[in-house]
Amino acid sequence: MLIIGGGIMGLWAAVKAERLGIDTLLVDADEIGSGASGGLLGALMPHMPDRWSDKKQFQFDALLSLEAEIAALEAETGLSAGYRRCGRLIPLPKPHLRSIAERHQRDALTNWDQGGRQFHWHLLDAPPVTGWVDAAAGEAGFVHDTFAAKVSPRALIAMLKEYLRRAKHVRVVEKCGVATLDANGIASLIDGQRIRFGHAMVCAGHHSFPLLADASGLPSGAKLGVPVKGQAALLQADAHPSMPVVFLSGLYVVPHEDGTVAIGSTSEEDFDDALTTDEKLDVLIAQALQIVPSLGNAAIIERWAGLRPKAIGRDPMVGPHPDHPRVLALTGGFKVSFGLAHRLADAALNALQGKPMNVPVSFSFEDHIRVFNLPN
Repeated sequence: MLIIGGGIMGLWAAVKAERLGIDTLLVDADEIGSGASGGLLGALMPHMPDRWSDKKQFQFDALLSLEAEIAALEAETGLSAGYRRCGRLIPLPKPHLRSIAERHQRDALTNWDQGGRQFHWHLLDAPPVTGWVDAAAGEAGFVHDTFAAKVSPRALIAMLKEYLRRAKHVRVVEKCGVATLDANGIASLIDGQRIRFGHAMVCAGHHSFPLLADASGLPSGAKLGVPVKGQAALLQADAHPSMPVVFLSGLYVVPHEDGTVAIGSTSEEDFDDALTTDEKLDVLIAQALQIVPSLGNAAIIERWAGLRPKAIGRDPMVGPHPDHPRVLALTGGFKVSFGLAHRLADAALNALQGKPMNVPVSFSFEDHIRVFNLPN
């Protein structure tokens, strides 16, 4: 099997392939984790507990199982991924949000009580911890979600890479970009070389979309997804790692295990420079300091920008092309990749082995290309 892309999706696919004993070559156009997976945030947040669906169930199961997956890899590699189920704190700045939170609190009692574990969507009048979030940020109170977690993106990438360094069935090659993908089993590299494959799993972030479109024979100009720019910052704050992730209207404040705090993130489909930060990040930082004033004196030690893959319809894209089963997609996670990648990798490998993927229909590669009205 050929895996194209060494971000969070491709690395999990390679780890799972190693466990299955599948001979695998993973290639990355740059260095492992150098794209969107090398970002700063690492917030692992569940969907709202209301109006339960197959997508919410899949995400719930994935977020719940990730804890054990990471613990097993930490034991095998001796490295830490910076994982902690720290919970999430959501200020409620408007009165009408309180009644919505009350409904969600009741929904969580049913929908977040699974597998012998109960998680809560507590509605509170004040923050549950002191010295972290400004009480004035929640005019109508606060939600304390006990299910959310966080991970260090770079530490998790490093741990997966270390696991693969010891692998018997997986070989990793960096600086090896794929230019085109032939559904009949040939990948042409940027340097002109060609690789023959039995199956190719495309996990190359936003670069996946043109590769998959070409291999699928989609009409010229057809887009399976778009790159979305995100900006974030890392502060040296000496924050206690047990503090909950703070979330409000697209703003994330994530305390990491090493005392740093990540702030993000923008979502920009229109941009001039994918890899530079600008005033949009400054606005996010200012908003974060209002809600978490203890960060006021923290030094900014990194400003980051990168492109995340947003597939058609926003859902992840996974599984084989209906007419070209050698080519499989594993991409398009956008903001949810770190929480779902391990389960999506299982699904893609199930498909490769002729087994059911067991994912929501809207996640399938076949469902994503249906908008182009191709005959199956």
